[in-house]
Amino acid sequence: MLTKNGYKILLLSGCALYFQPTLAASIVTSGKPAPTHHAPRTRETAHPAPKAVPAHKDEYISVRKQVVGANGVTNTTPGGGLMPVQSAAKSVSGVSRDYIAKQSPTANAVTLLAMSPGVVVAANDPLGLSDRMNVSIRGLNQTELGTTYEGMPAGDRLYYTPFATEWSDTENISHLEVSQGSPDIDAPVYNSVGGQIRASARQPSHKAGGYIDLSGGNKSLNRQFVRLDSGEIGHTGIRNYTSFSHTEVNNWRGSGNTKRYHVDSHFLKEWGHNSIAPFFSWNWMRTDVYTNPTLSQWNQYGISYNYAGKYSYGTSNYYKLRFNQRQNVIAAIPTQFELMPELTFKITPYIMYTRGFINSGANVNGQSMFVGDQSIGTVQLPYSVNNVATVENVDAYTQAAGGQNATLTWKHKFNTLQVGYWYDYFDHNENTSYTPVEPNGNVMNEYGGNPIKTASGAVIGTYNGHLIQQTNALFINDTMKFLDDRLVLNAGFKEVMVSRHATSAMPGPTYAINKNDAEPLPQLSASYRITPHDQVYFSASTAFKEPAALSAYVDIYSATTGKKTSSHSSNLKPEYSISEEIGYRHYGVVNFSAAAFNYNLTNRQISSIVYVNNSPQSFSVNGGGQTIRGVQAELSLPAWHHFSPYIAGQYLHSEMGNNIQVGNDYLPTKGKAAVLAPKFTGSIGLSYDDTHFFGNFTFNYVDSQYSTFMDDQSIPAFKTANLSAGYRFKKVGPAQHPQIQLNLMNIGDEHYLSGVNGIATNARATKGIFGTSIAAGTPTYYVGGDFAVAFSLSSDF
Repeated sequence: MLTKNGYKILLLSGCALYFQPTLAASIVTSGKPAPTHHAPRTRETAHPAPKAVPAHKDEYISVRKQVVGANGVTNTTPGGGLMPVQSAAKSVSGVSRDYIAKQSPTANAVTLLAMSPGVVVAANDPLGLSDRMNVSIRGLNQTELGTTYEGMPAGDRLYYTPFATEWSDTENISHLEVSQGSPDIDAPVYNSVGGQIRASARQPSHKAGGYIDLSGGNKSLNRQFVRLDSGEIGHTGIRNYTSFSHTEVNNWRGSGNTKRYHVDSHFLKEWGHNSIAPFFSWNWMRTDVYTNPTLSQWNQYGISYNYAGKYSYGTSNYYKLRFNQRQNVIAAIPTQFELMPELTFKITPYIMYTRGFINSGANVNGQSMFVGDQSIGTVQLPYSVNNVATVENVDAYTQAAGGQNATLTWKHKFNTLQVGYWYDYFDHNENTSYTPVEPNGNVMNEYGGNPIKTASGAVIGTYNGHLIQQTNALFINDTMKFLDDRLVLNAGFKEVMVSRHATSAMPGPTYAINKNDAEPLPQLSASYRITPHDQVYFSASTAFKEPAALSAYVDIYSATTGKKTSSHSSNLKPEYSISEEIGYRHYGVVNFSAAAFNYNLTNRQISSIVYVNNSPQSFSVNGGGQTIRGVQAELSLPAWHHFSPYIAGQYLHSEMGNNIQVGNDYLPTKGKAAVLAPKFTGSIGLSYDDTHFFGNFTFNYVDSQYSTFMDDQSIPAFKTANLSAGYRFKKVGPAQHPQIQLNLMNIGDEHYLSGVNGIATNARATKGIFGTSIAAGTPTYYVGGDFAVAFSLSSDF
């Protein structure tokens, strides 16, 4: 250990140097500055730790990273990659390549954040391949989380599902971050009440080459990933990598499987302080869905409650009728220009296109059919018995979006001033139809190309909606630094204007709904660096969210009765939050971070799922006011004898602020604990890496969660553990850093309910405040995945 100007420089494994409180460093004792090392961009380099005391004039400290494996591991992030150094004046957690590379390559970006404090992932498969799950932070679910990938908005603009499998393969993700309290003021999101998830891609390599990763496991898992790096193309300064992956695995319970194909392509051109980095991702995925049981079904059948594996007449729960398919393309061109020495301009234009299907099975009677609320009499259904036929309910949708997010930054002495503008256009079409099921269970066209029609040619379905949304956002933000940059003050204001126009092509009383909102979003924060290792901060912020799901704007009808099964919302007020945080960080021999937080929410929009004629329908409930208070903390140590421990936890108290209206009465919910808000969550991680042998152990605990506003039904607490181990070889022929890796998920083979799929106001019949008997509802749940194995062989070339 060396000491210079009161700073410790520790020699770590792998011959890298650790400079506290920053990262790997090397000392150059010459009269010239050390050369610049173009390391892959990470949170640690993009947002460095508090500034160190200047070194002696004859000594220079340059930050660099020593890659110890083919997949970007550096062994420099505390906690084995689970606690990157942060300096923002708000709660921020994340993971780096040191952690990501040791997890199963099938995992998606959201599941990789499950160890961060306050993050709860309700997954229904152990490999992280399914997007049909729910993630919550501090009791706020994924519809309240803003998500961005490489600076562009990611996920679904209307239903707010992250669809993290579409962003990138994990081999191409450099780091992930979650802001548990508030989004960045320049983030292109409008639903970030519960915080923001950011994903960043690796940069193209300066050297031509490639990387290959082959995986297999139980449930017939097979996966292939290959990436080609061009290096510098000629003398243009342009670099690129393009990758392709294919994944296929059988469902861990019941019949069916998942198939996924994915392509990433990233370019980079840098000159001076300017850069342009176009990227493109294409994803195709089809999943035979899992059942979401009620509590009584789970208690009776456990994991054996599944869709039917064989078809016979009337088997509407046949698994081949129930699948999700989605094809998605995203592209953006993040660009930065230095206009003047103190003036920088950033702009990210982007586009997105999606086509998907959410299909299910049903039995319908053709004796009396309706289109919307209009009776069409008897319809002769193909392959029917007594005019009752099994059909596939095809829910088809397309989405197109485009926009740009621009920021102008002026830095002068101790002041940084930013102004920005975000524009986003979004077009969503969604409709349902019925397609006949043949006697052998096959469907003539499962994509809705052969729908059942009336004699006049009208397509029979439950809804047909179209929504156009335009978002305009303006912001200004000012940051001032004092006392040799130890005191940082920030104030910002953002005005977000969202316009939604929805129409229904289904006959009924409501054709069009227009909704316009303008939300003011101020932010304030302050941080003070007590010592080079210690920081305190305070932040106050606001955020909002528009109602989720098309059903908030379009009526849904029964095709056999003509009655509404779901009415468009009469309360379309956006959810709004005011939150405060106070926190402390320490980086050194022990790394520690803690924060206390408080939220006040109005018009809490809680998204859920109901089943109409066996078909899932998303909807939102206005839960009124809610308060959320709690504390979170995480602790880690730098590598000691190659071991890096990590621990995190959160205590949460979330309370309903008013009674919930049901019909013409109110349920006595004021003061009840909120749904989807476990009181305690915690995680433990232990990583080992001596540059050859490596391993990782993770453990998660999630407390019980209520699934009704009346707190009369809940799921029990659960715990899971994962284990990985591997070995890196030296060069073997053309293989530069060959590696073998074994990942074991849910090593205890726990059978558990991982989260709530569909909430209910009450699970037992209850009398309202005015004496009305309010019938019981039936919550449904996600079933956590069982034991899974993934074995991988990878190498540079």
